[in-house]
Amino acid sequence: MLGIWLGAFAHVVFAVVGLSAILMTSATAFTVLKYVGAAYLVWLGIQAIRGAAGASQALASKNPVETSLVRIFRQGFLIDLLNPKVAVFFLAFLPQFVVVGAGPVSLQLFAHGGLIIVVAALIEPPLVLIGDRMARNLRQNTRLLGWLDRGLGAILIALGVRLAVAER
Repeated sequence: MLGIWLGAFAHVVFAVVGLSAILMTSATAFTVLKYVGAAYLVWLGIQAIRGAAGASQALASKNPVETSLVRIFRQGFLIDLLNPKVAVFFLAFLPQFVVVGAGPVSLQLFAHGGLIIVVAALIEPPLVLIGDRMARNLRQNTRLLGWLDRGLGAILIALGVRLAVAER
């Protein structure tokens, strides 16, 4: 969650300084970011599919695969940072709340973007904790876990392909 929130915060900063506007007006910059993000999603999907057998075997042998918190943080950050739709969201959403005469526009954009992340920080942790509890129960069934990893991998690959072929 922290990685995703930091990625979202980077998009808020980009929106404030106008980099999101550059991405929206520069077809080349948008396309490059879109393809990098799509490639990353496909890579994550392939890793999930490749890891399905290994994860099932590790759980069966009661020797789970360790994943570092730094790696998880980095994945969340890169997924959010490389998603051009997040940039488009902040660029399209934040200006609607700017009030003329209420202070510097950049400060208003920054405050509203920060509030979005604060709200996410209140809503997402309980959802993640519920998901973790469900995942612990599912981990006891190694065969199901392998299929879930394959399914997640297929979804990530499909999202990456969809992102790659999507129009602005």
